[in-house]
Amino acid sequence: MSDEGKQLMKGNEAIGEAAIRAGCTAYFGYPITPQSEIPAYMAKHMLLRKRIFIQAESEVAAINMVYGASSVGARAMTSSSSPGVSLKQEGMSYAAGADIPVVLVNVVRGGPGLGSIAPAQSDYFQSTRGGGHGDYYCIVLAPKSVQECADLTYLAFDLADQYRMPVIVLADGLIGQMMEGVVLPPDRSLDSLPKRSWTAGHLPERTGKAGGPAVHITSLSLDPAVLEARNKKRLLRYEEIKAKETRFEAVGFDTQGSAPDLTLVAYGTSARIALGAKNLAEKAGIRLGIFRPITLWPFPYKALAKIAESGKPLLTVEMSEGQLVEDVKLSVFEANPAAPRAPVHLLAHSGGVIPTEEEVFAEVKKILGGAS
Repeated sequence: MSDEGKQLMKGNEAIGEAAIRAGCTAYFGYPITPQSEIPAYMAKHMLLRKRIFIQAESEVAAINMVYGASSVGARAMTSSSSPGVSLKQEGMSYAAGADIPVVLVNVVRGGPGLGSIAPAQSDYFQSTRGGGHGDYYCIVLAPKSVQECADLTYLAFDLADQYRMPVIVLADGLIGQMMEGVVLPPDRSLDSLPKRSWTAGHLPERTGKAGGPAVHITSLSLDPAVLEARNKKRLLRYEEIKAKETRFEAVGFDTQGSAPDLTLVAYGTSARIALGAKNLAEKAGIRLGIFRPITLWPFPYKALAKIAESGKPLLTVEMSEGQLVEDVKLSVFEANPAAPRAPVHLLAHSGGVIPTEEEVFAEVKKILGGAS
């Protein structure tokens, strides 16, 4: 990417500016480290654009404000960090059950509980398995750079509208706090945003003129058969998302040659560290591949399964105590359920501890040494 037009920004600031440029018309949030720069940025720049900014009295209030604003047509967003996102889960489940678009940014800190304010990736299960009650998923986008903070936030609004569902941008605290050059996406006019014919109060045109009951937005369905039918219809939409919206990056794979000696699987900050470990390995004559899921849901199972078919080991590097590794194991199982599979190893840190390139490289040598 050319340096022309780049601005030096924090990841959190790039998220805020990209949201505004994507047409966010209403932001509701509450400050918590390490994402507090997002509401601070939105407080200034949303008001300059004459759009809605409210610092809510709590995280619970914020997510319900997003629910209400989206229901009447706003491109609405909230952001928080781990404990605050936990408080938003009921509202996220309501949004999923009512089929309304929501963008939520989680800049992850160490947990569980209040934990620490240092970077972590321990909200993986919460994000990729729904997080709240009921049968639902959220699309989950995981940036590894400030540039991707902007690009994936911009994308999140379009995906939320297209599929009428919550979308999470999941960035660990280091990605939110670091500064890099970023080329910002184009600034959309509000007139160009997708039209919503399903919003609350809308009068459907059924006989060539406005008529019939106004649209009512709710996740409540007291008839079990009706609720099951709604859930199954939503699952069909999820299958479409799996087919069309799965994203990943694979580095170090030669399609015409042999497989790498070992594949590192990581996202966010861990993927950046994995790239440093790959450079160290090359100097030692060890060939490493890196597989980085960009959509944590839908997870790119098939793409990773193809890599696992070689039988070469995989090392999952994550800033949590073994969450991403569960999807890595599922990918390996999918590669060949009935035959010997590629061994899966884990290098895990939590609580805000960040792995180093040297540590990852040492683990690679240990695994390959043991294999020989």
